[in-house]
Amino acid sequence: MAKTVCLALTGASGMAYGVRLLECLLAADCRVQLLYSQVAQVVARQEIGLELPTRADEARTLLRERYRDLPGRLEVHGREEWFAPMASGSNPPDAMVVCPCSMGTLAAVAQGLASKLIERAADVTIKEGRQLILVPRETPLSAIHLENMLRLSRAGAVILPPNPGFYHHPRRVEDLVDFVVARILDQLRVPHTLIRRWGDGGSP
Repeated sequence: MAKTVCLALTGASGMAYGVRLLECLLAADCRVQLLYSQVAQVVARQEIGLELPTRADEARTLLRERYRDLPGRLEVHGREEWFAPMASGSNPPDAMVVCPCSMGTLAAVAQGLASKLIERAADVTIKEGRQLILVPRETPLSAIHLENMLRLSRAGAVILPPNPGFYHHPRRVEDLVDFVVARILDQLRVPHTLIRRWGDGGSP
């Protein structure tokens, strides 16, 4: 049975990670429930030239066309679409990833706030004992940021900063992006061939 993953894009730098993750999940035949914040639209436009429509139905049409050759199923939900499946514990996804994760979103989730669908979906994921992966993109980190991450880690969330390794000898920015996305996919137990694993085929 295909894995259902809720993927949320929020207003932190690192939109390339989230968009590449979306592509890889669909390539792995996952069902993806995509959410994105208003600031994520600004970041996507500024960093990777991707214009995400405000209306969920328009975004669904745009992205399904963009990824039409991939086998997975893509759904897009609005920021306050409270009848979306992930808004209720009766129909949670198998896992949720917030990538990139802004410090504002991280703080809201850590405090149990849920004024937007992204925060509510993360809250549901935690309370239902499903896997929540947060990819926080910020530096340096304040004590407030670290305390929020610790609180979420203790609640069962995976804190996965986008810190690429270099033992695979990256030559392009895309190689660094793939390293981080590969680690997220590993956490989700979604197969991939993005990077050569440590110890496979001799020296990395």
